[in-house]
Amino acid sequence: MSRDFPNLSPAFPGRAPWGTASSLRAWQAAALERYLAEAPRDFLAVATPGAGKTTFALRVARELLDARVVNRVTVVTPTEHLKVQWADAAHRAGIALDPGLGGSRRGRSREYAGTAVTYAGVAARHFHYRALTENSNSLVILDEIHHAGDARTWGEAVAECFAPARRRLALTGTPFRSDDNPIPFVRYEELPDGSRRSAPDYTYGYAEALRDHVVRPVLFMAYGGPMRWRTKAGDELEAQLAEPLTKDLTAHAWRTALDPKGEWIEAVLRAADVRLTETRRHIPDAGGLVIATDQASARAYARVLTSLTGVAPTLGLSDDAGSSRRIEEFAASDDRWLVAVRMVSEGVDVPRLAVGVYATATATGLFFAQAVGRFVRARRRGEVATVFLPTVAPLLAHASLMERQRDHVLGPPSAREEDPEDELARANRAEAAADDLLGRWEALGSAAHFDHVLFDAHQFGLGTPAGSQEELDYLGLPGLLEPDQVREVLHERQRRHQARAARRDRREKVTPEVSLHRALEAQRKLLNSLVSQFAHTRGMPHSHVHAELRRQAGGPPLSKATTEQVEHRIALIRRWHASGR
Repeated sequence: MSRDFPNLSPAFPGRAPWGTASSLRAWQAAALERYLAEAPRDFLAVATPGAGKTTFALRVARELLDARVVNRVTVVTPTEHLKVQWADAAHRAGIALDPGLGGSRRGRSREYAGTAVTYAGVAARHFHYRALTENSNSLVILDEIHHAGDARTWGEAVAECFAPARRRLALTGTPFRSDDNPIPFVRYEELPDGSRRSAPDYTYGYAEALRDHVVRPVLFMAYGGPMRWRTKAGDELEAQLAEPLTKDLTAHAWRTALDPKGEWIEAVLRAADVRLTETRRHIPDAGGLVIATDQASARAYARVLTSLTGVAPTLGLSDDAGSSRRIEEFAASDDRWLVAVRMVSEGVDVPRLAVGVYATATATGLFFAQAVGRFVRARRRGEVATVFLPTVAPLLAHASLMERQRDHVLGPPSAREEDPEDELARANRAEAAADDLLGRWEALGSAAHFDHVLFDAHQFGLGTPAGSQEELDYLGLPGLLEPDQVREVLHERQRRHQARAARRDRREKVTPEVSLHRALEAQRKLLNSLVSQFAHTRGMPHSHVHAELRRQAGGPPLSKATTEQVEHRIALIRRWHASGR
């Protein structure tokens, strides 16, 4: 049906993972077969990050060029760096693309079969690209098409410039957006409630890619702890990061955790570096990435890593000259750490990244999926990725839904699938929570507490201070494991820790060292922490978890329960955690 391109791997620029064919992966071959059979003018391919969308699109381009269906290819990307990446990949497929690097816009070589341009570039010169499209039989490849809805000018420019195109191929790994901006050239289906949902022509999700060993399994290491800050009014507040809080308190606690001068981020970076060391025992060139909120924080985190490791990490900041070159050099090296803001959050491929720290206050599902996508590309079978994150409800919800496909929905908010941030906002309106404190704070102190490991929507770990033996047991997991082996090892760790906790509880019963009221207070606090973790990962109210515990274990409300009754509920919810109930 179509020829092979031995110079282009199924997931350029990384090596094809174990078990893939020398030409195309199964999903790429199936999508190509459907495309060639249907010959559509518009085609939307949704494939999880790391699955090989670039290779699929370039194979389509090669087929259309060879059949003389088109005589020109235009690739539209979100960033300047991706233009170069596409041009390099196209060269391996025998297609010469002009990425427009710093030269004159006139007089480019006739040897090029097309161009690579950013969405912003299209908006800036839409008359030029409209004329170019009208005067040729073009295939337009729209990479990460959801960006065409980022700004009205971008979407309008894309719709205007490429309306005359002979063929349009849209690609995305994250097809959902949090707004109602329609995405150009995407087909929407009418739903019974009047809203509209995007309709991909081919979908290859994370669950399928994990099953096919195309992507890595991801372990999420969640860290909470006590946070203390001062408001603009001069009030000092304190809260546990993992506790259910109002919107403004969650924002303050989260930002306090990310404060570069605080103990929380230092402890998490130290733990991540320990995890990277263990991973490199099995993947010698494994790299780590810290995703920061802004450039000032990124530079501060780089200083912390330098202090912890004795080696300065690579900084990839968008307004620094040479950042793209430094990222490319990092990708080709075996250096340990890269610190960036958004340059590597989407599309930029550094296949050896295996450990990440989500040190940003960005809570949207779209950005989270893009960020985690930087770590999932598998180069050989058995590689495991690990992402460290704060124990906050939106992030835990996103992590728990990694394997669920979501489409872009247009319509009234009541008609959409409610996002965790929407739920939080609704709860705060009911509680009359104020927004005027957001961003107006001074971090006073923080400490890190290892809460649990989240894998396959199941939670492992009983909560322990950072630096404990229990934490080290999880940080020391092998870097090469199959998904079923990951589950088995995590369950084994959980059983070991439960047995250790039970022995500790028996010792404390024999030789009590604290008064009854302090012991009862500690048990209630532990129970509330376990309930909070369970509720976050299951997306349900804490009150429902407490009610079910009381129904099964019996006894009065928690405030009136005896020590024995509280211990019974603790044992019960620990069993829920261990069994993935």
